[in-house]
Amino acid sequence: MIDLYFAPTPNGWKAAIMLEEVGLAYRPILMRLGEGDQFTPEFLAISPNAKMPAIVDHAPGAGWGDDPVTVFESGAVLLYLADKTGQFAPDPTDLRARKDLMEWLFWQVGNQGPMAGQLSHFRNYAPEGERAYGFKRYLGEYDRNIAVLENRLEGRDWLLGDYSIADMLAFPWAFIAKPLGASLDAFPRVADWRARIKARPAVQRAIDLHKSEQNGGRHRVDNNTVLFSQSAASLRPKAGRSFD
Repeated sequence: MIDLYFAPTPNGWKAAIMLEEVGLAYRPILMRLGEGDQFTPEFLAISPNAKMPAIVDHAPGAGWGDDPVTVFESGAVLLYLADKTGQFAPDPTDLRARKDLMEWLFWQVGNQGPMAGQLSHFRNYAPEGERAYGFKRYLGEYDRNIAVLENRLEGRDWLLGDYSIADMLAFPWAFIAKPLGASLDAFPRVADWRARIKARPAVQRAIDLHKSEQNGGRHRVDNNTVLFSQSAASLRPKAGRSFD
């Protein structure tokens, strides 16, 4: 059994999509981010960055010993699950294909994800009077990253040879382009790729997971200092609920 520490956000969807795709038994544990579940000692022991998703694999298999395995950061979670199951990633012995996979995983977590996250902040959560410059800057960065995907998808259906964790990792932030104030109209290959992924039953199940708990703008900078305006002090463990 795998425990999935999760909230219904683009980053949370990444891990849920992979777990649904591979069919592993898992227990979704809803993280109430607006209430500070991510800062409890229990969760910080799993995810030192106080971010979800994270997993605890209680039956990791041969080579891992008897103790559960914890994995934090979405890219690391998907790569761990791909290696565990032998699905949705090139064979580790295929060095060129593995190199391509690593490039696109690192691109997503270092470029598309952070830029889209900042765009989301200035579009949906920043104070009204402070949104304009941040929104303009990160919309440009978001579009630039979508153009990277558009160029990569020329003459191919997927980022690698087959549907893989690279696609799963990049999909969620393209999926919510409209709520971010962006458009895929100028990126037809990305729009088609997005539609192919969205149609997959496993993806639909993941997106529907705890759907009613989506933020939807109810937690904003002006009404929630737990979720926003974090600093080093935020990483001092705080008492919270048990996840059992």
